[in-house]
Amino acid sequence: MKNDVYIVAAKRSPVGRAPKGQFSAIRADDIISQVTKGLLSNLPHFDYSTINDLILGCAMPEGEQGLNLARIVSLMSNLPTTVAGMTLNRFCASGLTAIELAYQKIAIGSAQLVLAGGVESMSRVPMGGFRSTLNPDFLLDPTGKTLALGMGQTAENLAKQWQISREEQDQYALTSHHRALSAQQLGYFKEEIIPISAHQNKLNLSNLTLSNDSVVITNDECPRTDSTYESLSRLKPVFDVKGTVTAGNSSPLSDGAAMLLLASETALHDHNMTPLARIIGFHTTGVPPHIMGIGPVEAVPPLLHRHGINRNELDWIELNEAFAAQVLAVQKTCQFDPDKLNPQGSAIALGHPLGATGAIRATTLIHGLKRIKGRYGLVTLCVGMGQGIAALFERV
Repeated sequence: MKNDVYIVAAKRSPVGRAPKGQFSAIRADDIISQVTKGLLSNLPHFDYSTINDLILGCAMPEGEQGLNLARIVSLMSNLPTTVAGMTLNRFCASGLTAIELAYQKIAIGSAQLVLAGGVESMSRVPMGGFRSTLNPDFLLDPTGKTLALGMGQTAENLAKQWQISREEQDQYALTSHHRALSAQQLGYFKEEIIPISAHQNKLNLSNLTLSNDSVVITNDECPRTDSTYESLSRLKPVFDVKGTVTAGNSSPLSDGAAMLLLASETALHDHNMTPLARIIGFHTTGVPPHIMGIGPVEAVPPLLHRHGINRNELDWIELNEAFAAQVLAVQKTCQFDPDKLNPQGSAIALGHPLGATGAIRATTLIHGLKRIKGRYGLVTLCVGMGQGIAALFERV
């Protein structure tokens, strides 16, 4: 018999712009350990030794993000040494896959309480890692439909195949920024964000001295108040000189983290916890790598069908905005309610710290459902190398 699984806490860091943004001087393990400690501090009188595991997603788990980052974070977060750690990689879906694995452990009864989330510093560990080791056979594929394609080129493929214009992409990007800025101004992100302490080096040009100041970062850095349709339309394509995908209608390189605490019904009762949401289920699938952005089209319908939920019953949908072309291609098939799709903006405006994005989007959705008193929420992402993932949540 499958046990119900609940989310009792969900927190994230602000997101910084890479490579020279507000988190460029802070390591990934410092960001996620601060989020973890902040999350747990909101659970007074909770015995940390009852946590069974910590599962962490990271898309580039090497360098400062290597050496089983999850175990390092468990120790850095002042958890008992009995709380184990495991790091996993499903590229952009790493954070959401960490939540899925935690859900599975609790559902089958092998755990009662599990921390799960994701982290990525694209400032300090570059996309692709420090040394790419992609099999050269992929570079020789005459079809061009290989894993070697850059993500931007896959977005260009979507724009051509689904006939998405440059104007549509720029308008969507502008909407993302407007929604994110509105959510910031209304204070909607405050409930989900853990402020992050960081040190920043500052050069005093008058006397050429360098100071190291401590700052507390509380807001997402990527939303642009100066974005207009006119400014977006002037940007040149960056992946194909005759293309339509630009820096303005793509997600920026970013740094950030999120952590959630999942619990069984027994743990809820034992610890007198009030859940935020119940996890309904997940679905993952593969798609052709050269149109990797279409992943949600193949992941969402089977998940909704399996649980008897119609897309019109969804009150909140978080779809990672790797590119505006990707969102618009998915939307042409899925036909989500546009008012419920990324109502507070998503990665184009808020950033896309690869391994963290799935957990960040889940965190935003859970708090959003609570605020609007909605029932069902969906998180879905496209994934590099041609995959898709979707997760269903129910507010309780």
